[in-house]
Amino acid sequence: MSIRSINADKTMIELTSFEELKSEELKLYSEFSEPQLARFFEPKPGLFIAESLLVTERAMDAGFEPWSFLLEKKMAEGEAKKLIGRFPDVPVYVASEDLLKTITGYPVTRGVLCAMKRKKEKVVEEILEGTKRIVLLEDVENPTNVGAIFRSAAALGIDAVLLSKGCADPLYRRAIRVSMGNVFSIPWTFSENWLADIEKLKNQGFQTIAMALKEDSVSMDDLRPEPEERVALLMGNEGAGLKEETISACHKTVMIPMANGVDSLNVAAASAVAFWQIRK
Repeated sequence: MSIRSINADKTMIELTSFEELKSEELKLYSEFSEPQLARFFEPKPGLFIAESLLVTERAMDAGFEPWSFLLEKKMAEGEAKKLIGRFPDVPVYVASEDLLKTITGYPVTRGVLCAMKRKKEKVVEEILEGTKRIVLLEDVENPTNVGAIFRSAAALGIDAVLLSKGCADPLYRRAIRVSMGNVFSIPWTFSENWLADIEKLKNQGFQTIAMALKEDSVSMDDLRPEPEERVALLMGNEGAGLKEETISACHKTVMIPMANGVDSLNVAAASAVAFWQIRK
């Protein structure tokens, strides 16, 4: 069944049954995995799903284009009316709250889902231009942590984010949602050659600082870079931390002093502490 084929003359299409919600046009909202969405237009960049009015608006303001909207009917006729009006030729599917609740995860979308087109990824040189504070994430696998780190980065003055290939995609639904759409406000990209990119940063004058629990780590209290100094902060995997070769490639290693026998913070919590310490 194709909803578009039976509503070819309409851009706003009301859904009244579960079967319509399972149509080819809407499977991407309910059935597609994150990797399937990312490969939707392969070999070109694919899609991602933005949830909520705020997040969708932030994505649009950052230049991302919608592929389609799936909205609670009252949102389409009210709060989201101006938003969908920015792209009058994009299909808008509307349904009742009860019908949309059949989609996994819907209760946290606040009435708005939008399939959006990904952009071509930036190269490292693009995100470094004019950058003074950057965070490098090595194999941070949990989308919740990635999203939380982006939110803290936006709030605390980090200019860009570089991710290793082992990191969760910042455009996964959960990462976007947890970041409150701040994955759209900070330049980021994936590294094609991790150790070579660390050297590239050093050659461009960045002080590379690894966060790791090592005997020779200095206290975060002693890390006080000058506002004009270029700083690259490296943070590692939730369980294993940074790899030894990554730590060895950095200028210094720091750690956050702990109390009460606690050995470390969650990487997302640690990022907020570190970003505050190196703020410009």
